[in-house]
Amino acid sequence: MLPLPFVPKGATYQDEDEKVRLESRNGVIQAAYVLHRVAEWSPTDRITPELCLKLQELAITQIFRCAGYFRDGPVTISDVAHQPPDHTEVKGLVEEMCAYLYDNWASPAIHLASYVMWRMNWIHPFYGGNGRTARALSYLVLSVRLHFVLPGTKTIPELIVENREPYYQALRSADRAWQQGVVEVTAMEDLMGSLLAKQLVAIHKQATGRDVPGVGAIDEA
Repeated sequence: MLPLPFVPKGATYQDEDEKVRLESRNGVIQAAYVLHRVAEWSPTDRITPELCLKLQELAITQIFRCAGYFRDGPVTISDVAHQPPDHTEVKGLVEEMCAYLYDNWASPAIHLASYVMWRMNWIHPFYGGNGRTARALSYLVLSVRLHFVLPGTKTIPELIVENREPYYQALRSADRAWQQGVVEVTAMEDLMGSLLAKQLVAIHKQATGRDVPGVGAIDEA
């Protein structure tokens, strides 16, 4: 068995201002890549570990040296009960995640997007960029499963970043279920569904200049 490649570690940015600038730039590039993949998706395409690596690379390139690599050592997450699995399990777990999507592709789009949002975070396969990769991959899965680029701004990943606590709560709910060996992402499905509605209602307001009756005000994009 060949050894895993050495993963270069450490930051490459000079200061926090540069980091913020690079994160903003990378976010735009990663989002554009997601939309491009959705538009070009064919029925024979699949979600693969290589696609996960590409999304992570785009998120943290020129910020951390581990861009484009699965981690080859332990990581810890503060203030949560769940701690990521050993690095020797990472590649196999990512492959299992991709296989779950393939085997359950007939399931509702919100379930698949919610599953991958949780599972990517649970595996925590990278030294950096796990959350950004999970949110991008989830949005890609949702769009591909629905067969079109979703209209409206702000997008689901952007809305999550604006208010992270419901997202964290949904992740913790799925973690607790998995402790019993059960895939249960209902809380994430509820969150994703509400954010999808908010994104789509926003496009109605952009088109009409009016709030949707009975829905309430939507923040400007």
